[in-house]
Amino acid sequence: MTKNTSIDNDKLHKEGNPSIGVIIPTYQGAKHLSHCLPYIMQSSLKPRVLIIDSSSNDNTIEIAKQWGAETIVIPQNEFNHGLTREIGRQHLKTDIVVMMTQDAYATSPQMLEHLVRPLIEKRGSVSYARQLPHLGAGFFESFPRYFNYPEKSHIRGIDNLSEYGVYTFFCSNSCAAYLNSALDEVGGFPSVLFGEDTAVVAKLLNRHHKIAYVANAEVRHSHHYSLLQEFKRHFDIGLARQEYGHLISAGGKDSKRGTAYAKEMFKQLVKKHPEKIPYSILQLTLKWLGYKIGQASTNAPVWFKRKLSSQSFYWNSNYFIKKK
Repeated sequence: MTKNTSIDNDKLHKEGNPSIGVIIPTYQGAKHLSHCLPYIMQSSLKPRVLIIDSSSNDNTIEIAKQWGAETIVIPQNEFNHGLTREIGRQHLKTDIVVMMTQDAYATSPQMLEHLVRPLIEKRGSVSYARQLPHLGAGFFESFPRYFNYPEKSHIRGIDNLSEYGVYTFFCSNSCAAYLNSALDEVGGFPSVLFGEDTAVVAKLLNRHHKIAYVANAEVRHSHHYSLLQEFKRHFDIGLARQEYGHLISAGGKDSKRGTAYAKEMFKQLVKKHPEKIPYSILQLTLKWLGYKIGQASTNAPVWFKRKLSSQSFYWNSNYFIKKK
């Protein structure tokens, strides 16, 4: 799949004219919506946009309605990364559903058209956007975006495991599009602590669906995490991977890609920011420790997992309580 900076909207709209829905879970998202929604609402595809809000008290819902979005409000203790999105999917029932986060900002009104094109052209069942760092982001916020989201588009499938390894199953619901029929095939998004996107993509690829990385569908999305936040986030990733790791085991060990990440980071730091190398060593060590402790904590007591997790809401959620 080659990068194409223009798009034939007439052709795109004639390809079966599928209905498009966009789902954005929010919490205290008022400051984001004026950046997140405009280009989505300006899309020539005229998507239905659904905000699922976890009982914010900052006028998120009022602002969303002003932009023309549909809204659902849920209690905070009912939020779940997978099942909340599944609620939205079942509500919209569009042919294609796009998952976004409130802090992912499309860079043009054409972003959605680029993103869904591989699905409409039947070259994939899932597609995800290129994430660029927010303007003004530092090295440690920017590097993961450039490492995970290259300049060139491509399509991956289960037959590409030897080339991509565990990255074969990579996807991000910060901005990703799915054929609803494909999601139906695998039972939709599951109840998870973390990584509902990877879990679903793994199920789809194991059924020989394809995933498209669309480099010219761009959003700005990055985070500034403290060292403690990095540790906790990777604790969650390690713990969650134990739950659905069997789905991605064919891709080999995560450590292979982690090693490649560290090598490329050090290469860039030596060239541009040698003074940041000590911090990078500390950051990578804490990420690795968090991940390994998470992997080993499947049977740990809930109080321990709650203490080390970045997703404090999960352990008190109705979905977790029902799951126990």
